Amino acid sequence: MIQTEGLTKHFTASGTTVEAVRGIDLTVARGEMVALLGPNGAGKSTTLRMLTTLIAPTAGVARVSGYDVTTHQAQVRNKIGYIGQGNGAGHNQRGRDELVTQGRAYGMARAAAKARADELVESLDLAEVADRKVMSLSGGQRRRLDIAMGLIHEPDLLFLDEPSTGLDPQNRANLQEHIVSLRNRHDTTVVLTTHYLDEADALAERVVVVDQGRIVADDTPARLKADLAGDRIAIAFGHPDDAARAAHRVRVVVPAASVEQHGESLALRVRDGDRALPRLLRELDTHGTPVVSAEIARPTLDDVFLSLTGRSLREGQAAHDSTIPTTQAAHEEARA
Repeated sequence: MIQTEGLTKHFTASGTTVEAVRGIDLTVARGEMVALLGPNGAGKSTTLRMLTTLIAPTAGVARVSGYDVTTHQAQVRNKIGYIGQGNGAGHNQRGRDELVTQGRAYGMARAAAKARADELVESLDLAEVADRKVMSLSGGQRRRLDIAMGLIHEPDLLFLDEPSTGLDPQNRANLQEHIVSLRNRHDTTVVLTTHYLDEADALAERVVVVDQGRIVADDTPARLKADLAGDRIAIAFGHPDDAARAAHRVRVVVPAASVEQHGESLALRVRDGDRALPRLLRELDTHGTPVVSAEIARPTLDDVFLSLTGRSLREGQAAHDSTIPTTQAAHEEARA
């Protein structure tokens, strides 16, 4: 469904060039559910905008559903649904009318577009507000309407750029259920960006981590967490000297473990922690090092990013604001 080779995008403003995407090679098969993760400015949204024909690549090749994104834009747009970060419905239009109009634009008969609009209104909890003007809706209601517009024609390939932004937990859960149902019923391919790591972990079979415009990891969430992060184990002792002796034993028993001492406790990162911890406790007990408490925590996708880049995704969101010159980006999207 998606094939890119050396996909690159540079923006220039006031004589300054920003390399937003730096040669991405990506393949997504039909029916896959793929999450793009990375901090603001990593190149995720720019990549999605190129794949959806909103902006043209600077270099490289991208094909979506078999069509080149630069030479066959109409064919690409007919095959995809795209839910961007901005609101797509006209402020002076009624929500249900916008859905029907969107369906008609994709070639649906009026009756079919209306029936599909009614279905989405119910499933995304818009029944009470669907016949109001868009300008009167709350931020969360507008977001759900945008999502309905992207789903109206049941596309083969659905792009979701921060789909859950502004939604409360209940509506986030409803949206996730609808995405899973759409995929299961129609073998829809889904590519999403998200800052909700639990969402990526729950939905995606495959996670692609992007940093500074490049792909730095690409695998299933389980393998990324096991291979790149490992389980976290915290072991507390009665005295710092006990912790120091225990650190030596840990390095002997589990040489691959990462071990840090913090006063009377040790912080470990190790693969297969549920197997390693009992072995460690037996070893410490045998060598007369009493353990006060021990706990194990499974790694998260944020731990994966920390392992890859030295900072967490959450740090990246706060400290790594997008450096793309927005004026040029907005101009290119408007022209598209």
